[in-house]
Amino acid sequence: MSRLLASILLPALGCLVLGAQAFGQAGGPTPSPPGAAVYFIGLNDGDTIPAKSTIHFGLRGMGVAPAGSDRANSGHHHLIIDAPTPPLNAEIPNDFQHLHFGAGQTEAEVTLTPGEHTLQLVFGDRNHVPHSPPVVSARIKVKAVEQMPAQASTPPPSGGPAKRHPSPKDAKVYFIEPTDGSYITQNPVIRFGLLGMGVAPAGFEKANTGHHHLLVDSELPPFDQPIPNDFNHLHFGAGQTEAKITLPLGPHKLRLLFADDAHVPHDPPVYSSEINVIVNQTGRPPPPPVRRRPKYIYYHHR
Repeated sequence: MSRLLASILLPALGCLVLGAQAFGQAGGPTPSPPGAAVYFIGLNDGDTIPAKSTIHFGLRGMGVAPAGSDRANSGHHHLIIDAPTPPLNAEIPNDFQHLHFGAGQTEAEVTLTPGEHTLQLVFGDRNHVPHSPPVVSARIKVKAVEQMPAQASTPPPSGGPAKRHPSPKDAKVYFIEPTDGSYITQNPVIRFGLLGMGVAPAGFEKANTGHHHLLVDSELPPFDQPIPNDFNHLHFGAGQTEAKITLPLGPHKLRLLFADDAHVPHDPPVYSSEINVIVNQTGRPPPPPVRRRPKYIYYHHR
């Protein structure tokens, strides 16, 4: 009898081990570094969330870069909703169940129908293909509800000021590069400097910490509300201290604004000076105009 059970169970266990190994090794042509991981911030298996929720993406061991960028050890997020893990050696589908965040977003507002759903994050390379080995989160189950219970609702009243965390004295955020007046390419790497505070991902509440936001051609937003999340207000909620962005040709104004776990600026706010940059094809100043010698006409007198 024991031999019979062994003959049945061992092949099955072998298939499970082989499947796990294949899952761990499958992937596309772009390598991922050892220890890289993607995960949900502030969202766990079995949670109940509002039908309209902001999902925060966490990343460890790699950087976020927009689709099309071929920077090593980088990629962008994909959110899989109510679908199995896609093939890990092919381009991730792009539809309502496979959401692409090719602009380099580290969070997204999604609307789910009331009921149970599965969510999973898959990190993809410049061509939306998972890395090798794939960087994939666990698939979690959540329950979406139209209205959260009163005791579970923490946002401030509509239109009211948000809770602000204090910032320490002499805290400072600044640009490491580029510098004011620089010429840069359309896909520059922006590096953020910070003094007197620590970096923590969005959704992680800890004193004297926060994460970076980059304002592009935008005035400072209200300090008592969460910073908007759009192409003029870029969030780096995974705790990045640098990012590769895309800018159109021409002059632009950039400013850094530090904010807490809920994207609300501290009190007093911690923001950089505004810098001016010029985007061109080369990222270098144009050559000086060539000074041509005046033409002289010589007359021969007879």
